[in-house]
Amino acid sequence: MIDLHTHTFFSDGELIPSELVRRAEAYGYKAIAITDHADISNYDFLISRTIKVCEKLNKKNKIISIPGIEITHVHPDDINDLVEKSRKMGAKIIVVHGETVTEPVLSGTNRRALEADIDILAHPGLITEEDIELAVEKGICVEITTRKGHSITNGHVAALSKKHGAKMVLNTDSHAPSDLITIDYAKKVLRGAGLSEDDCIKTLLNSKIIVDKIS
Repeated sequence: MIDLHTHTFFSDGELIPSELVRRAEAYGYKAIAITDHADISNYDFLISRTIKVCEKLNKKNKIISIPGIEITHVHPDDINDLVEKSRKMGAKIIVVHGETVTEPVLSGTNRRALEADIDILAHPGLITEEDIELAVEKGICVEITTRKGHSITNGHVAALSKKHGAKMVLNTDSHAPSDLITIDYAKKVLRGAGLSEDDCIKTLLNSKIIVDKIS
């Protein structure tokens, strides 16, 4: 299991980074990205702290810890600037909090995120075909999520991604210990989104490809 979207108490998660990583390792995870919620007020603090923590953890653990960030509820006009700043500071995984149907995310967030240099568009809700096509063009992964509420539109996201050939990843968006999952449960969520067994394998491999590229 590789999870590229999780949270610690640096934002609204329940666990300190070391406990999150240890619990993930106990579940059989091979790699985990720490991607706390960020806007202009805290991105520099989050990235610098997370880089230090991940460097320390990677010296002792078999599981790979990756410093990242989730740009969240930022005005669409400001997303690209914050993405560029986050890259320069050393964020290895950049996620943007997409237009989930369970939160009042500004319309246009999906589009402006996909126009920027991001890795993953998280829980993109009722994403349009035009935006899926842009994700394909840019090589950006769209997320199938296990998180309650955000997962309502997994089937829609999976169907459009399959239709246009967009790369998908499966993430938990973990905020608490109970959000972590096994690889078997991950496969069930993907199958529940309407994906075939082969598509499930490809989706899980996409996360490994990302980790291999940045490791």
